[in-house]
Amino acid sequence: MWNSEALDLDAYLKKTGYEGPREPSPEALRALHRGHVLELRWSTVDAMLHHDVPLDLSSLQDKLVAGGRGGYCFEHVSLFAAVLEAFGFEFFAVQGRVVMGSEKMLPATHALLVVELDGRRWLCDVGFGASMLEPVELVPGGAGSEVEQDGWRYRLRERAEITPGARGWELLQPASGPEADGDGDGDGWMVRHNFTLTPQYPVDFRASNHFVATSSHSPFSHRLYVQRVLPGTLHILDELRLTTSTAGGGLPAVTRDLEPAEVPGVLAETFGIQQGEEEARLLVARLAANAAASRASA
Repeated sequence: MWNSEALDLDAYLKKTGYEGPREPSPEALRALHRGHVLELRWSTVDAMLHHDVPLDLSSLQDKLVAGGRGGYCFEHVSLFAAVLEAFGFEFFAVQGRVVMGSEKMLPATHALLVVELDGRRWLCDVGFGASMLEPVELVPGGAGSEVEQDGWRYRLRERAEITPGARGWELLQPASGPEADGDGDGDGWMVRHNFTLTPQYPVDFRASNHFVATSSHSPFSHRLYVQRVLPGTLHILDELRLTTSTAGGGLPAVTRDLEPAEVPGVLAETFGIQQGEEEARLLVARLAANAAASRASA
């Protein structure tokens, strides 16, 4: 289903640093997930500049593996699904709603995978940008799962109703302020995204990907977002604002506003994203135009 027969598995595993057995196991799943998140890059550059984000496996390998460029969830998850299929894992895809603490109904535009292994289910979320480093188990009922991964903490829990009439799951992260979890426990967590276990297929990804890349209602179609998570450190570029934060919140985040011409260098040095001269020129011009429009409307 995920076209794994067209996958250059050797190139992918070399890029992500995986050297273990090529068969399904909990150890292989953790190592593959961690290698993907740490070694492949995340950005919205193609959606912002071109409104065209191909999901065919050849394009994904050229871009994410060979080209050192960044993509977003539908690209990362489509590629990772082909890898899991090649390894022989049993899994299905789902789509979630990224809410970041909001109670507003938002579209299901985030791609995820659920792996079924030895009678247990694991959430794989390689395409969020600030992704969890390893899978998290779906533990039905009660408090669910709470994990810490290199300083980053997550909760994954089942809810009787995450949208009207729909039972599902929500992934939470530590937070403070008005975005913190609003279920009355006051414990300083917020919902990052939620999802049901309705299986999704490549055709569903193509439809949602088209909306994300082209719709004026999608922030990715006109705004630059770049993220890179590392053990203990997170870098985020939101248009011209670069923010670096550390796991655990022990140190204040460091924020710097960039000039458009600085961005290609920051993409290369901080995020490890490679660009050609023409794309870098287009990006600088678009960022300058966005900044001018923002000043004019202020």
